[in-house]
Amino acid sequence: MRAYVEGIGLLGPGLAGWAASRAVLAGGSAYVATPAALAASPLLPPAERRRSVPTVKLAMAVGAEALEQAGRDPATVATVFASSSGDPDTLHQILETLATEERDISPTRFHNSVHNAPAGYWSIATRCREPSTSLSAHDESFQAGLLEAAAEVTADGWTVGLIAYDLPYPEPLSKVRPISGTFGTALVLTPSPTDRSFACLDIELSHGNEPVSRMADSGLEALRIGNPTARALPLLAALAKLGAGSPSETVVLDLPPGSRIVIQVSWPCR
Repeated sequence: MRAYVEGIGLLGPGLAGWAASRAVLAGGSAYVATPAALAASPLLPPAERRRSVPTVKLAMAVGAEALEQAGRDPATVATVFASSSGDPDTLHQILETLATEERDISPTRFHNSVHNAPAGYWSIATRCREPSTSLSAHDESFQAGLLEAAAEVTADGWTVGLIAYDLPYPEPLSKVRPISGTFGTALVLTPSPTDRSFACLDIELSHGNEPVSRMADSGLEALRIGNPTARALPLLAALAKLGAGSPSETVVLDLPPGSRIVIQVSWPCR
């Protein structure tokens, strides 16, 4: 499958946006893991802005950045939302309430617990009525989202915004499902090149034993291992190096059991 990249969004520890993070990902600047700051999206109406939870804030931030870089009207772009766990704070609060005698769950909390809640907030904010998919595949959620987005680009000819995000659970859930840091990323993918394209992705599913791509920096590698969405870091690093003059790079993402996603990152296409 082939897709072209028009825009990238990024937010994580020490990675405050794509423009500010490219040099770090390309190895030209030191990585410092400062906490990621989340804010309610100005695209949302006031009522939804007040109700938005961390997962929505993260998804909206990276999605908006990618679409702005691509110069696309979000209302015209199909979306794929990918997350391993949904909103951990909301799930924690619901379980905490269910452990009390009253067991009265707030309708807003229940609303935000649904896995496609960020997609709903996105459609409200952008007035988008294009097709939208929300999926989860545990630690391989980003990889599954990338395959879904690439399939839609290739088979349906759609421009697709892939928006992936994961946040840590509070205690005590974090003991059984540890996720480190707050990390989100987004890619705007198109079926054909445009004057805004800056990378070409040739994506193949392999059942071989190619070595999985890792990050050279120990801090970024710890983030890659610790946060499911951060499995995207080698791909983002290859895209950053491409902008710094590297002609092409092969990225291998794990897809257990027994599979790999092999991505040839280049510009122009090989």
